[in-house]
Amino acid sequence: MEVDGKEIISTSTQLIDLLRRFLGVQQRRAAAYERLRRGFAEYMVTGGDAIYQQLCSEITLEFNDCSKQVLEMESVLSNPVFHRNDLADLLKSVQAHEKQKLHLTARIQVLKKAGRPSERLISHEKCTFTKPTEHQCIHVCEITEATGTEDAEADAEYDNSLNEAIRGVQDAVTCINEHLEEVRYEIDALEAV
Repeated sequence: MEVDGKEIISTSTQLIDLLRRFLGVQQRRAAAYERLRRGFAEYMVTGGDAIYQQLCSEITLEFNDCSKQVLEMESVLSNPVFHRNDLADLLKSVQAHEKQKLHLTARIQVLKKAGRPSERLISHEKCTFTKPTEHQCIHVCEITEATGTEDAEADAEYDNSLNEAIRGVQDAVTCINEHLEEVRYEIDALEAV
C-alpha cells in the first residue's frame, strides 16, 4: 500500500541497497580471484604445497560465503515485497557463470601445474646409479617418428585443453560483467525515480 509515495520510495531504497550489496559481493569475489591468482603464481615458483592448499581452503570459504549471500538475495528479490524475478534471474545467471569460471580456473591451474607433456620434468628415481655422478637412465631412448608424433599430439591436446579453459573463463567474465552492468543500470534507474 502506498502512503504519499513513501512505500514505493522505501521499497526502491531497499532494492538499491540490495543491489549494491550484490555488487559488493562481486567485488569480494574479484579480490578472492586476485588472491588465488597471486597465490598460484607464487606456488608455481616456490612449490609450497601447504601454503597453497591453505590459500585454496580460504578462497573456497570466501566463495561459499559469497554464493550463500547471493542465493539469499535471489530469494529476497523473488518474494512478494519486491517481486523482481527479472533481477533474481540475473543474479542466478551470475551465479552460474561464477561457478563455471571457478571450475575452469581450477582446470587451468591443474593443467599449468602439470605442464606440457614434452616439458615435464623427468624423475630419475628408477634409474640405475653406478657412481654418484653417473647413472644408466631409463628415460634415454631413441626418438622415433611414432614417439615424436605421440609427444606432439599430447602437447597439442594439452594446448587445446588449456586454451579452451582460458576462453571459457574469458566468456564467463564477459557475461558476468554484462550482468553487473545491467545491475548498475537498474540502480541508476531506481535512483532516478
